[in-house]
Amino acid sequence: MPKLTFDHYTIKVKDLETSAAFYKNVLGLDEIENRTGKPYIRWFSIGKSTELHIVEGDNRGIHTNVGVHLAMKLDDFDGFISHLKSKNILTHDSKARPGSITTRADGVRQVYFQDPDGYWIEVNEAD
Repeated sequence: MPKLTFDHYTIKVKDLETSAAFYKNVLGLDEIENRTGKPYIRWFSIGKSTELHIVEGDNRGIHTNVGVHLAMKLDDFDGFISHLKSKNILTHDSKARPGSITTRADGVRQVYFQDPDGYWIEVNEAD
């Protein structure tokens, strides 16, 4: 069987500009060329070969919870927490308790927060 690799994750958003600004300014993602040419879609790079696609449209039927999330990792966890605070982003632990972080059994810290449409994002301390 051929080996699969992860390509992209797509989310539906209410306001394309608001969401694009969030992913650029809060997560620091680089916007890349939207090869569809459709004006209601924006693409962002997540690492070397993975992308996030945001599509403007009706997302009323989408239900979110902390157990379904996009997860990333970084080296400067404390710096990132400070960055989130400077952007007035409310952080949560893995049980969605506000103002908390999770420390896994292996000592890796995790924080969860939501984008403007309520999608959950997890950021891990690189191990």
